[in-house]
Amino acid sequence: MIHILLILSFLLHPFFVSVTTFNQNPKTKTVEISAKIFYNDLEQDIFKQSNVKIDIVHPKNKSESDNLIALYLQKHLKVTINNKIYPINFIGYQIIDDAAWCYLETPKTPKIKTISITNNILLALHPQQINIVNLKIDDKEASYKLDESQTVFNFINQ
Repeated sequence: MIHILLILSFLLHPFFVSVTTFNQNPKTKTVEISAKIFYNDLEQDIFKQSNVKIDIVHPKNKSESDNLIALYLQKHLKVTINNKIYPINFIGYQIIDDAAWCYLETPKTPKIKTISITNNILLALHPQQINIVNLKIDDKEASYKLDESQTVFNFINQ
């Protein structure tokens, strides 16, 4: 009986979470970014903000879907390295199970002394959204939970 109640509680109270990983590639000196986002939520938030309905799994116009996802992610993910904002270039995405894995990259960066990451993905759609940020710079790793009350993660690479 307890198991049934637990299952029902998850169905009645869905969770909203994304995971975004930032990794500086030591060879290219770019920051590679992968974001795992539930695709149905991403579709809803893109529609809410652009009034354009897309089907990420079976896009009618792949170029238009890519462009809308790129614009969305560039609006909701910001990377500041050594006090300089870096553009984020959308590479593409793939669907795995119920998530869209989106891939992005910054241009070549200098040695990272400080990095500030802003992530407010899906917060306009779900105020209870949690965005997990994983970071790997040189041999240092950090993880942080961002939400409506805090959308910025700062890291000092010493």
